Formats: sequence, C-alpha cells, structure tokens
Amino acid sequence: IGSNSAETDGQTEWTDVQKKMIPWKSSSPSLDLEMVFQDRAAKLGKSNSRLIVVASLIDKPTNLGGLCRTSEIFGASALVVGNLHYIQDKQFQHLSVSAEQWLPLVEVKPSQLVDYLQQKKTEGYTIIGVEQTAKSFDLTEYCFPEKSLLLLGNEHEGIPANLIHHLDVCVEIPQQGIIRSLNVHVSGALLIWEYTRQQVIKQKQQK
Repeated sequence: IGSNSAETDGQTEWTDVQKKMIPWKSSSPSLDLEMVFQDRAAKLGKSNSRLIVVASLIDKPTNLGGLCRTSEIFGASALVVGNLHYIQDKQFQHLSVSAEQWLPLVEVKPSQLVDYLQQKKTEGYTIIGVEQTAKSFDLTEYCFPEKSLLLLGNEHEGIPANLIHHLDVCVEIPQQGIIRSLNVHVSGALLIWEYTRQQVIKQKQQK
C-alpha cells in the first residue's frame, strides 16, 4: 500500500464507500441500509431508532469498543467506524462485550466522511457534531430530530475544520469543572442517552 492508494481513498466517490455490516456481512452498495436496520431491530424486538453514531475519526480501540456497547444498548441504528479491523482488537472486544454481533457496523474511512455526510443529508438526517464552538447548543436545551446523525471527533483534535462546515449543528455538554473536555466515549454516551430519552418521551406521548 503506497501513496497512490492514499490518493485514491481521498478521491473515492460515495458509491465506492465500503459498507459492511455485522453480523450479516452484506457489502452491497445498493442496499437500503435504513430498511435493513429497521428489519433487524424488528426481529430482535428492539426500538426503531433513527440515530446513526459516526466514530470514523476515533482511533482508540477502547473508545470504539465502549461506543459500540453503548450504541447497541440504547438501540442506535448503526455505528460507523473508520476501519472494521478495529473489531478484531482485543481491547475493543473487552469493552464491547460482543455488542458488535448485534449492532450494524458500517465502515467509512475519514477521507470519505464528506461524501457520507452529504449522502445522509439527502436522506433527511440532521448532522450533529459533538464539539465546543461559539455557536454550539447546550445539550440540556437541544431537541434531537428523529433522524439524527451524531459525528464524534478525534480523541485529541476533535472535529476538523473541513468537516465543521458540513454540520447542521454543534452540541456541547455543559461542564462545571476545570478539565476542558470529557473522554470521547463518555461524550458520545451522554448524547446517545439524551437522544434516547427524548425519543422515549415522544413515543409515550403518542400512545
């Protein structure tokens, strides 16, 4: 694998993005992912969530394993990772406790994220970045749309500037302490839970 491969990745169109899901391992680009997720949830008796958690910028197996576990527990429709090889890592597996067997996983490399986010926008998803910016919404005041895509930043650099421009909104977690930021898995877990809490309340009100 050389520089030519890296250049090819950067030029990859959305239709070439590898989509491989666990556990049924289908990689058909034409597959309607949302329908597959809904069908899978129905068969497992799980809630029909429309939350996609994107962790392509995260590179620590422990954080990815924890996010996989949290996403599965709260019924996210999919977890997007930068490389599916992470699920073979022992640290990932220790934290995920087999959640990858029940949660759809999609591979989208960091260089393919712009195309992926644009595609999801055309499907009606609101692109939400977990980031502290001058215009960020406080998590306690933000109302999640049903079709939400949660983009998590890198452990050290957060969400890069070139992706900030593709977000519909940034949401930050209110803090009281001196330490500047939370661990990315903890941050993701808090937003996943708040989305779930709001959707549960909506479902109860509709009954």
